[in-house]
Amino acid sequence: MIPRYLTDTDLTAIPHYKTDVIIIGAGIAGLFTALQASASQRVLLITKKSLLDSNTRYAQGGIAAVISDEDSPEYHLQDTLVAGAGLCSRDAVDVLVHEGPQGVQDLIRMGTQFDLENGEIALTKEGAHSQRRILHANGDATGAEIVRALSENTKNNPSIEIWDDHIVIDLITVDGECCGALVQKPDGQRVYVQGNATVLCTGGAGQLFRYTTNPDVATGDGVAIAYRAGADIRDMEFIQFHPTVLVYPGAPRFLISEAVRGEGAYLRNIKGERFMEKYHPQLELAPRDVVARAIVSEIEETGSSFIYLDITHEPEQMIRHRFPTIYETCLSFGLDLTSDWIPVAPAAHYMMGGVKTDLHGETNIKRLFACGEVSSTGVHGANRLASNSLSEAIVFGRRIIDRIRTLAPLPNGVPQAGEGTSARTELPKQAMVEKKLKLQKVMVRYAGVRRDAAGLQRGLDELKRHLPSFDSCLTRREDYEFANLLTCALLTAEAALRREESRGGHYREDFPQRRDEQWLKHTVLNRECGLTEEWILNDGIKL
Repeated sequence: MIPRYLTDTDLTAIPHYKTDVIIIGAGIAGLFTALQASASQRVLLITKKSLLDSNTRYAQGGIAAVISDEDSPEYHLQDTLVAGAGLCSRDAVDVLVHEGPQGVQDLIRMGTQFDLENGEIALTKEGAHSQRRILHANGDATGAEIVRALSENTKNNPSIEIWDDHIVIDLITVDGECCGALVQKPDGQRVYVQGNATVLCTGGAGQLFRYTTNPDVATGDGVAIAYRAGADIRDMEFIQFHPTVLVYPGAPRFLISEAVRGEGAYLRNIKGERFMEKYHPQLELAPRDVVARAIVSEIEETGSSFIYLDITHEPEQMIRHRFPTIYETCLSFGLDLTSDWIPVAPAAHYMMGGVKTDLHGETNIKRLFACGEVSSTGVHGANRLASNSLSEAIVFGRRIIDRIRTLAPLPNGVPQAGEGTSARTELPKQAMVEKKLKLQKVMVRYAGVRRDAAGLQRGLDELKRHLPSFDSCLTRREDYEFANLLTCALLTAEAALRREESRGGHYREDFPQRRDEQWLKHTVLNRECGLTEEWILNDGIKL
């Protein structure tokens, strides 16, 4: 049983801090939302490490928005719905495609410098996009440029207070309302932070898997603390594995952007053969889930551990100019993108599911909001369309603040101490490291790119053996992170076992077909209600 609270803390006996808006996390969602809120409210921005440590910083491809006369919101909407495999909310996607361009203009106004071509914003095309609508910066360092601009604005904003190296242990709720969070400072001291509204911007959960493009901080914290607080968690079975991640001795699992394929790169198996025509008519630009499974199939058929990404047929000058970060990184390991085929394989990349929200980012818990990868707004459905995630963060970040401005003030007072587990014992640090590695291996083996009922059930059984960890005395960052990873792993495996079909980022070898008559619906997990299903009525698209 996952407890309501991870620690036994008497809130009346610890320091108390009050602000207007609490924002947890500092990727594009956290930074942009904080800046929007700061126009009229005091903001506390809490990060586990620093403003520069987030998934956004590593985003290479770009941000999708309709700014070309040859494109249209309707094209963008249809591309998103098709990629989402029937589980997108048409209303949410409609919001994204119509409000995304204004969000891009806001980023430019805040100092983001997107690449230009002949004096105009340069646009590229990525997998499953029908038009060139991807804005990028410094070639393949879009996320880093956005974080640079937003963090500079944030640090210079007197209405925003930043707490680096702090970790949120749990959300505090009273009568169905979120009134703040229990936070641990770098020195181990705990503080109760009260806010009129709390916004989760904690990113994804890539660390569920041994191989991921995500940084170390991506441990599913927001989903886990929201679940413990009673929030609805939707579609956790849908995990996107990026098809092309560097696989080379001594090198990290470095992402090779989908934009490389967008600019003409081929995928070749270990024999040097192009193979995507066997799997999808869009070849290398097929949706990511299709490409990832195709690569796994080729790896298994050829007995290798990787395939090749080949862009050597494109002009050398274009490659160096368009992909400077990828070029320099590969070169540091003796691989020349302009003349070598680059060994790649899939790795965990993006979480389509998350904390369920409405069109204003609000959860089923009043005053609790979620934005960015931690949220499930309905935009991504079963499979995220490339580069939609950055757009989603800015569009819904603005909507969240519009909603927060309508909230009545939170009543004063400190809630009573929450329930907890008594007689907790502390686990050695090494024990948590070993537990995390075992958890990651279980997820790779049983809940990875391809799944089946027997494996998922075995994975669930192995994960449940870690449940006694919740009864331990948790005091360190790695303790809380493991508890959050375990929570997310259990939710992911349970939802994946329930969905007896293949759709988007969820592939069942025992149910290889999409089954709209039975499964045109979402899986929703709630701590009190368990797993339920939510049908889509006239809100999806059948392929």
